[in-house]
Amino acid sequence: MPEMPEVQGLVEFLRGRVIGVQLTRATVTAISALKTYDPPTSALEGAAVTGIERRGKFVDIATDAGAHLVFHLAKAGWLRWYETLPATVIRPGKSAIALRVGLADGSGFDLTEAGTKKSLAVYIVRDPADVPGIARLGPDPLAADFDRDAFAALLEGRRTQIKGVLRDQSIIAGVGNAYSDEILHAAKMSPYALAASLADDEVDHLYRAMVDTLTEAITTAAGKPPADLKDAKRRGMRVHGRRGEACPVCGGEVKSVFFADNSLEYCPTCQTGGKILADRRLSRLLK
Repeated sequence: MPEMPEVQGLVEFLRGRVIGVQLTRATVTAISALKTYDPPTSALEGAAVTGIERRGKFVDIATDAGAHLVFHLAKAGWLRWYETLPATVIRPGKSAIALRVGLADGSGFDLTEAGTKKSLAVYIVRDPADVPGIARLGPDPLAADFDRDAFAALLEGRRTQIKGVLRDQSIIAGVGNAYSDEILHAAKMSPYALAASLADDEVDHLYRAMVDTLTEAITTAAGKPPADLKDAKRRGMRVHGRRGEACPVCGGEVKSVFFADNSLEYCPTCQTGGKILADRRLSRLLK
């Protein structure tokens, strides 16, 4: 799933190419992806792009017509950029393409989604706050006013595992499964630690690990075209997606815990005092 660094990379890429350029069309080819009906897609035609922002994991493209094209790539979505947009006709339901956007200079992009579970979401709205997922976003962890004390205030009283807190978009915006693994590894903290139980020094370490991990990832993503962002993310992971490999810090074996539709990765030596966390799949089989 694209998270804050990759989405920020997409935003910066698009800013360099579409600001001031008119949209000639926005063709929805997967009806399930479009979550709004007013304004219609025709509201974007002939409108010039005036700004592009990242809001959590959402991309918000503003136009001079007052309409915003907002999208969330979810677990398997991505943006495919074309310097020259293909002229081929897209057959609804016969392609991975959910939305095709054309620009007046001949360029454009597709929003694509792999797999059978369709979660990619497209909104055309007058105000980004009209998108439910944006309206409920918590603070951005790299915002200038989100300091260590603001972070500590969010954790206070939460009897919830810290892994879940970092991933909850209503608490902190933009962090998902992959970067929460990376942040907790950098902080040398168990994903099962309870947020409310963290000591002051642990909050310090976690806050610094979060800021440093995300800042480094955004720096890595900067300037890369969409086609290169996924590979750059994978190369930068120290534990996420690296089950069975050696931890780059201690050399111990990276372990996984599997859930219904995802997994977390961690280093027992660095994060849990050598304790192996229970594999939920195996636990269910043994019952």
